[in-house]
Amino acid sequence: MHSSLAVTLEGLPLGLSAVKFWTRKKFRGVAALRREVNLTRIPIETKESIRWLENLKQSTELFDKPSQCIHIGDREADIYELFCAAQEVGTHFLVRTCVNRLAGDGDHTVATIMDEVEVKGLHRIEVRDSKGNPDQAVLEIPVS
Repeated sequence: MHSSLAVTLEGLPLGLSAVKFWTRKKFRGVAALRREVNLTRIPIETKESIRWLENLKQSTELFDKPSQCIHIGDREADIYELFCAAQEVGTHFLVRTCVNRLAGDGDHTVATIMDEVEVKGLHRIEVRDSKGNPDQAVLEIPVS
């Protein structure tokens, strides 16, 4: 199940705004799929990744002001088509990237841009590593 949860700015959960169910039939995991298929040559409509776009569009349609929606995704949401879909419907996104993508006219990367952005504040999150040991992740909040 791939779901989208709507939450107010105060943190009050409003409920699920989109839900997609799917079952993998042929391949179990991305590694097996990559051995068989070049994933960059498959249309987004035939990939599991389409769920990100469908949930973004369905969730945004529920609210009067898409410009006030922020969709948050893990590194699985780091797909170009999602960035385009968010721009098309006039909404925003926060995605944990897994690739240092080219930006702008292609002569620099996202990391280069983010290195130049003024940081407004830091948000520390308590996490656990793969062995269960406590650690801390630090989120830099840029000046908007």
